[in-house]
Amino acid sequence: MSRVRAVAVALWTWLLIIGTGFAGIGRLAGLAVRSLFGFRGTIGSRLKGRLTSSAGLRAAFDVARAFLPNLVLTRKIVAAYDNTGTTLVTRFDDVKDVLRRDGDFEVVYGPRMREITAGENFFLGMQDTPAYTRDVSNMRLAVRRDDVPGVIVPFAARTAAELVRASNGRIDVPQDLTLRVPAQLLDPYFGTPGPTEREMIAWTTQMFWYLFIDLAADAGLRTRAMDSAKQCRAYLDAVIQQRKANPTDADDVVNRCLAMQRAGLPGMDDLGIRDNLIGLIIGAVPTTSKAAVQALDQLLSRPGALAGAQKAAAENDDALLAAHIFEALRFNPLNPAVYRRATRDTTIAAHTARAIRVPQGSMVFAFNLSAMFDRRKVEAPNAFRADRPWDNYILWGDGMHTCFGAHINYALIPAILKPLLARKGLRRVAGDLGQIDTEATPFPMHMWLEFQPD
Repeated sequence: MSRVRAVAVALWTWLLIIGTGFAGIGRLAGLAVRSLFGFRGTIGSRLKGRLTSSAGLRAAFDVARAFLPNLVLTRKIVAAYDNTGTTLVTRFDDVKDVLRRDGDFEVVYGPRMREITAGENFFLGMQDTPAYTRDVSNMRLAVRRDDVPGVIVPFAARTAAELVRASNGRIDVPQDLTLRVPAQLLDPYFGTPGPTEREMIAWTTQMFWYLFIDLAADAGLRTRAMDSAKQCRAYLDAVIQQRKANPTDADDVVNRCLAMQRAGLPGMDDLGIRDNLIGLIIGAVPTTSKAAVQALDQLLSRPGALAGAQKAAAENDDALLAAHIFEALRFNPLNPAVYRRATRDTTIAAHTARAIRVPQGSMVFAFNLSAMFDRRKVEAPNAFRADRPWDNYILWGDGMHTCFGAHINYALIPAILKPLLARKGLRRVAGDLGQIDTEATPFPMHMWLEFQPD
């Protein structure tokens, strides 16, 4: 009986997936029709905006998972890195497979990371080498798990509460909150406050954009990123020299690195410390803000989910609040895909009907946004549910190159949003001001909300 039931469940799931695929075609057609009407931009720009929105991408992925889950193209979509073509992967198991097979699918950021440091790679761009193991191990000693409840969350909670209170009932979320909290955290935690808070935000934003998002090899962006990197290197070099000349007893990442240097740990010379600090702070500011704003935006678009998150915030139920925030982020994650490059000819989904042969050099896009809506793994994927198991989520990558700060993200983002979500009457400011404005960048730069002030 159990075998018959399993077959029936599998058949029903398959029918649902096919039905969802056809529904996705309908939703894409609807988006295309709505692009014909409007006052902003051209029809082409409106169509592009709708199809590349999180809703448009989810509809496209519904179609792909049903009818063409894996696809190899000879066309080169990525200009920033050498490659022989493009591979698209959409199902949960296959996305996980790509991200966990580091020997077959490599990270490609190394050349640009060497440009950022004007010298050596840092571990985010390394394969499984002795240098990778050394640098990750050193940074795990400097950036400790117990810092999250002991240092990071208390600082973020206190700072976020002060910023929300100071806004007096009207707040531009990225500029007044989600960029400022992680930027201010750079001082007490990392020991690298920067010349100014705004300069650290600008430097890290330009460098992250160039390293991880610029697939088109934008010459103007490269110029800005190299200028930011040069200034950041000079600043961090000065911080390290100043600390060595005038030691402090601050228990921050800089001092921990210098303590390891004095102990003779390999890889902890001044340049090694500087390069790893660049890698850490690049991922600390713009990504935290983007994830927080996109999660909040999804909550605001779902009254029931927003009410649940606000109730959890008001009642100090931090676990339930985090569950709401990361379920919201599932609908529009930090990036919809993680990309790798095939190191050799290999196969994805071997011994299945969807198996594909990936040629060496192909740039492989593992669509984590699609994977998190794969009905084979995620129950009722289109429903907003705050009780999902954590293994349904692929928010910070997977495998060897899972985001180094994933454990920080899990606590820091809810801590930043909690004081705002606890406010009564929280809502978007009317009109375009209340929507995310990226200012033609990959990051949310503005989103105005209002709430009942003190």
